[in-house]
Amino acid sequence: MKNPFIFGKIATGESFTDREEEQKRLILNFYSGINTVIISPRRWGKSSLVAVAAESFQKKNKNTRFCFLDLFNVRSEQEFYSYFTKEILKITFTRWEEIINSAKIFFKQITPKFNVGIDPNNDFSISLDWNEIKKSPEEILNLPEIICKKKKIKIIVCLDEFQNIAFFEDALAFQKKLRANWQHHKIASYCLYGSKRHMLTDLFENKSMPFYKFGDVVFLEKIPETYWIEFISHSFERTKKHIKKEVAQKIAQKMENHPYFVQQLAHTAWNLTNKVCTEKEVNLAIDELLIQHTILFQREVDNLTNSQINFLKALINNVKQFSSSAALMDYQLGTSGNVNRIKEALLKKEIIDITKNNIEFIDPLFKLWFSKIYLRI
Repeated sequence: MKNPFIFGKIATGESFTDREEEQKRLILNFYSGINTVIISPRRWGKSSLVAVAAESFQKKNKNTRFCFLDLFNVRSEQEFYSYFTKEILKITFTRWEEIINSAKIFFKQITPKFNVGIDPNNDFSISLDWNEIKKSPEEILNLPEIICKKKKIKIIVCLDEFQNIAFFEDALAFQKKLRANWQHHKIASYCLYGSKRHMLTDLFENKSMPFYKFGDVVFLEKIPETYWIEFISHSFERTKKHIKKEVAQKIAQKMENHPYFVQQLAHTAWNLTNKVCTEKEVNLAIDELLIQHTILFQREVDNLTNSQINFLKALINNVKQFSSSAALMDYQLGTSGNVNRIKEALLKKEIIDITKNNIEFIDPLFKLWFSKIYLRI
């Protein structure tokens, strides 16, 4: 029997749970042509949410094309244009000949060069002259809208790891180009999301940034525990195994309702279960995951300063006022100004997440390991 729990890849179908309200919101935006921005910490299921909503929408709207772009490995403006052009053409034309002919129609100032593999319809690359792009970037950036009008279809461009554009050379100028062109699109629309909440928040919520008020901003919350209990229980049952509600609850609580890690722990516990999953299997699963990640976690801690480690100790011990005299002295945090620098450093290292009213570990598994090693909890 196949393990029903999925992590590290897109979760769809029965492997996906909850997010009904978010799905409805995305689908309504798709219908209305409203741009959407999704913000949450990494591994909270943004990509899965978009994939599920897109699949649901496309079943009823056959003339819609979704273009999924992952900017994780895109490190320059020039790379972006080539990647963007290739994927837009790929999802709108089914045959290689159409792609070649379309280039002649849609590009006036830019001359794309195509490199073809064994399967030309799927295995091809596009190279663009950088000097030509700099003169007419709008030819590429307006491509989705132009194709929509010509082919009488709707294109929804979904860009994952969108925050990576902040690392491009002259990033602000590039963002201005994107906004200047995309804001005028009437048919094509955009769904932007990524894995670094603080960077995305700055891109879309900072009034001085080009993408401020670009679209409907969706802040994802954690999936409630009640949904996880039902999901875990049902997933065990449909694969001919059993788990009590309180044991399913323990899986969710140990991973603090974090989508990726709840799925990961449930996946490991399922593998260790013969017929009935008890607390014993869950504890064994936690130990197995901690052993697997020890080298990675130790390497992460090796890159922290003593004051940063002490801050994490204080966080686990539920200290709220880190700049209080008692906290500064008990945990050797230095000055209140140093506390702010520690927070900023840990935020950039993606070890903690900071909201208006809370500071927490991004990785609940790392928190368990850290507690065990440094606080012997």
